[in-house]
Amino acid sequence: MPKPLNVAVLGCGFMGRTHSNAYSQVNHFFDREHHPVLKACYGREEDRAKLEAFAKTWGYESVETDWRKLVARKDIDLVDCCAPNFMHHDIVIAAAKAGKMIVCEKPLAMNLAEAEEMVAAVEKAGVANMVSFNYRRVPAISLFKQIIDEGRVGRVFHYRATYNQDYTISTNVPQGGMGLWRLDSKVAGSGVTGDLLAHSIDTAEWLNGPIQRVVAHTETFIKERKHADSGKVEKVDIDDACMFLALFENGSMGTFESTRYARGRKNYSTMEINGENGAIFFDLEDPHILEFFRYADPQTGKKIEDHLTGWQRIHVTNSEHPYMSHYWVPGTTIGYEHTFINGLADFLAGLEGGPAFQPNIRAAMRTQKVCDAVLASARKGQWVEIE
Repeated sequence: MPKPLNVAVLGCGFMGRTHSNAYSQVNHFFDREHHPVLKACYGREEDRAKLEAFAKTWGYESVETDWRKLVARKDIDLVDCCAPNFMHHDIVIAAAKAGKMIVCEKPLAMNLAEAEEMVAAVEKAGVANMVSFNYRRVPAISLFKQIIDEGRVGRVFHYRATYNQDYTISTNVPQGGMGLWRLDSKVAGSGVTGDLLAHSIDTAEWLNGPIQRVVAHTETFIKERKHADSGKVEKVDIDDACMFLALFENGSMGTFESTRYARGRKNYSTMEINGENGAIFFDLEDPHILEFFRYADPQTGKKIEDHLTGWQRIHVTNSEHPYMSHYWVPGTTIGYEHTFINGLADFLAGLEGGPAFQPNIRAAMRTQKVCDAVLASARKGQWVEIE
């Protein structure tokens, strides 16, 4: 017998759509006891027309323009925070105190201090929780992790990550408002470090272990922009670009780069690991492909035949690949939206006796700690240690 799971989604923008789609689709692809019910969605009163259209499109039973009232409703089991970053702290803590399960978008908070308070509240309440670092659920990235865990890379020497976009190059792009709040530091907290590099950091530590030290530089290329809400030209305080070096606990070296000024790059997130026995490379703009260089047999440690060495392109669509047995026949691909479906399926499995979901709010606090260290290093111009 299906168990209804009454869901409230707070935020009806881009991420609200991806999460709503996941709740609508998860039981079509995964056999789970819990069946999400789209009970209510939240948006600002001044955006009511958009909120009501959003609710109608996705099939929500009701709308609320007071998020505190929505979180307190007795007919809500799970609160999903897709609101802008500056709202995460209060929403998550209120949801925890109300005993609700919690889903929160990344970055977890505006800073580490907020994240620590959120973790304390959630763990005191003992509620199930997840943070939507959805790229872990790209089948090719999950296969990346599997190959490492199978010992096919061996001792790691280097880890490289980039996350580049180009949508803010024009000086005419405003900051703030519904569409571009990520450019407003009062709402977003930081720029590409929290928005994009948070993803890169989460996957890096998942794949290669903890980062111990960082040294960083950030740049804001356009110093002033018109604010969409006030209409006034205001100082831009977020980082348009960030690059940092990292030393991992396992002794490997890392390089990270992110910018919104990489002309021609739309969502170019790459990761590469180079080890003693092999190497792996992934590009999010080609998400169904994983490149693997096999040098030595993980069981014997012996080098494979010279004429068989070289990069191989793995088309990650076979049923034996992570998550793919739930979808189509080999050779057919899935998309960005399926990463959220995969994550939700894993979260529901955790409620039903399976492994507890990762990354949870505590793991996301760790990513926040690294992000804060990166920004602190950029301000100080020196290496920063991470506990």
